[in-house]
Amino acid sequence: MSRFVTAARIVLATLREIFDEAAYERFLRRTQTASSPGAYAAFRREFDEAKTRRPKCC
Repeated sequence: MSRFVTAARIVLATLREIFDEAAYERFLRRTQTASSPGAYAAFRREFDEAKTRRPKCC
């Protein structure tokens, strides 16, 4: 049972990273704000700006 629980936690953590839930949670902690439509909009702006600044490879 322990292996199943560990595997499930890893899968859930991976999914949270893929769908940006973990990044949004880190953003809220860093900016010390509560979850709201405005906070999510600020998160998306910051995320999109960081994405456009990254150099493209190949």
